[in-house]
Amino acid sequence: MQELSGRVAIVAGVGNLGRVLARRFAEERMRVVLADIDASGLASAEAELRAAGASCLAVPTDVGKLAAVQALAERTLEEFGAVHVLCNNVGVNPRSATLWEASDADWRWTLDGNLWGTVHAVRVFVPIMLAQGEGHIVNTTTVPAFGGRRGNSPYVVSKGAIVTLTEVLHHELAEAGSEVRASLLIPGRISGGIAKSERPAEYREPGDEERLALERERYEARMRDRQSEPADEYRTPEQIAELVCEAIREERFYVLTQPETAVEQVRRRTEAIASGGPPVLFHG
Repeated sequence: MQELSGRVAIVAGVGNLGRVLARRFAEERMRVVLADIDASGLASAEAELRAAGASCLAVPTDVGKLAAVQALAERTLEEFGAVHVLCNNVGVNPRSATLWEASDADWRWTLDGNLWGTVHAVRVFVPIMLAQGEGHIVNTTTVPAFGGRRGNSPYVVSKGAIVTLTEVLHHELAEAGSEVRASLLIPGRISGGIAKSERPAEYREPGDEERLALERERYEARMRDRQSEPADEYRTPEQIAELVCEAIREERFYVLTQPETAVEQVRRRTEAIASGGPPVLFHG
């Protein structure tokens, strides 16, 4: 898809990176649809785009619910008549210590937002794009998905599933002879990190308040620690948004923000597989 101007882009998940993706698409003179479960963050992102003169629409959306994603599609088609680019950028991360310590609510919140949100989007929007004869889907994963990481297990598991989902999507689109394309965005360290939003009440359990308060404290401490880390270890959301636009135009599948980190992780993992293990752990 060489020409972006006048096309319609949906960005699901408008925290730190998603908001900048939306802004970059608007700079390309695309019409932008913002989707997020966080009403205040969504309204803020919409106001920012409108102030810059962008043609945009904000649709409150819980991507973990199929009906909500269907409503997002209907509202987009009603307003703009098409969907050309879809960025599945939701990044729910409860930061639970281990697989067995993560609560049922942790797992449901993470898998509903990250994995089921992407599954729902593929089921709803791919048929629309196939009927149009064009479109591009960008799914966001993470480098630790290629080897694991301690401390935020549900998040890494969900993002690992998105790797396989997107690779399968590429092959199935090709087998169908479609002009619809897919990309897998693999960010390393992003300045600003993932925007922290409160989890909905349905993903809370009795007695959770103390644990969730500790979770918030750990997140805030991690953000403070980042201020002392070397700036060259990070990519800005603006740099990543530019890479995404290039990938759409060039029909590039793997979009690496820090190629040296991602490729080294995959190399170490491949060597571990060939030798029989143990699996590698992501450090970074």
